[in-house]
Amino acid sequence: MDRILTIAGSDSGGGAGIQADLKTITVLGAYGLSVLTALTAQNTLGVTAVHRPPLDFLEAQLEAVLSDIGADAAKTGMLADAEVIRIVAAKLRQYRVPNLVVDPVMISKGGDALLAPEACQALMEEMLPLATVVTPNLPEAETMLGRKIATQNEMVEAARALKAKGPRAVLMKGGHALGPATDIFFDGERVQEFTAPRIDTPNTHGTGCTLSAAIAAYLGQGRPVIEAVGLAKVFISEAIRLAQPLGHGHGPVYHFVLLEKDRVLKSLLEAFDLLARSEAGELVPEVQTNIGYALPGARGQEDVAAFPGRIVRLGAGVARVAEPCFGASHHVANIILTAMAADPRMRAAMNIRFGDDILARARQRDLVVAGFDRTKEPAEVKAREGSSLEWGIGEAIRQAGRVPDLIFDRGDVGKEPMIRVLGRDPAAVVAKALSLLDERDAG
Repeated sequence: MDRILTIAGSDSGGGAGIQADLKTITVLGAYGLSVLTALTAQNTLGVTAVHRPPLDFLEAQLEAVLSDIGADAAKTGMLADAEVIRIVAAKLRQYRVPNLVVDPVMISKGGDALLAPEACQALMEEMLPLATVVTPNLPEAETMLGRKIATQNEMVEAARALKAKGPRAVLMKGGHALGPATDIFFDGERVQEFTAPRIDTPNTHGTGCTLSAAIAAYLGQGRPVIEAVGLAKVFISEAIRLAQPLGHGHGPVYHFVLLEKDRVLKSLLEAFDLLARSEAGELVPEVQTNIGYALPGARGQEDVAAFPGRIVRLGAGVARVAEPCFGASHHVANIILTAMAADPRMRAAMNIRFGDDILARARQRDLVVAGFDRTKEPAEVKAREGSSLEWGIGEAIRQAGRVPDLIFDRGDVGKEPMIRVLGRDPAAVVAKALSLLDERDAG
């Protein structure tokens, strides 16, 4: 089992520090160890108090975990002062930890100082020569180098200057710069850009901690440095993109994004199995059916999973063409994303055959039913590719005053009449759909 040690401060709000590191390490499949350098009273609004444990207790923690369990990689976060830095560096040298990520935590997201100014020199002298990679953001790099960094060329020069201080590689994080979120990697031989779209969100608490912990986890699993950095960049970008509001300030990133993606796909497979066991072929329309399930906070079609090639009727039953994956159905994704705009909990949908008998059974079962008339679709909506269904689902939601259980339309020229079943998850959607089967069809 890969052992990853985080040496950092505690965040009582759970979004950064030791808590963020251990979540990240666990999600990426490694075993997390921790040494606390400081305790903070902290939430999404800022840091209100900091307590540093006695130095002998810090040393005892390091000795305990490194002498017994050891570490394939380590990362440092908040180190507080020069004495702490020297103790940590000495123990890392003593136990020859093979991979070290140094996140030079100096300022919190809310602007609070987390590293004493006199400790900066100790960090550069003691920690940087031990580092496999150091991961400063622009303010941190400016503090370490004593100069402003504004342009991408200046980021490259700063990376070169920090590389000269002893680390094997430098990752200059560009989150504070304008434009796309571009980080600059330099290992003494090559300059590599890692770029992701900039996401307009206040939920960025713990980004640096999470990124450095991910790099450490991948290094501990035997990945080359540049590959570890690239994988960690993808992970943090997704964790930021799908972050959910929490608290009243800078909310945390979504550390569980990979686990959630696995859960979404597993839920779809379980729902299909339920459908397949129930001889539900009678529910399948001419254009076939599909089931979709979105990630929490889904922002686009790539965040909604469904079955490629749809689910087809096979005699009295159904069959699938392929395993579910994200981005497989724009049609179902549009239904779900429109529903989620009204109620974020309604993350799943399925299309089934239209029939007045099915609508009647739905009403008998006290399901909420609403419809829309395609002949009333505004011309400007028809002119926009892919917007018809979004308009229709929105009309039905407005009519019902909530996201209904079923949304139907009676079709139009070239459009098959259809019923869409909506719910919080695929199991709920399939259960609603199966409840609409004629008892004779269900056997």
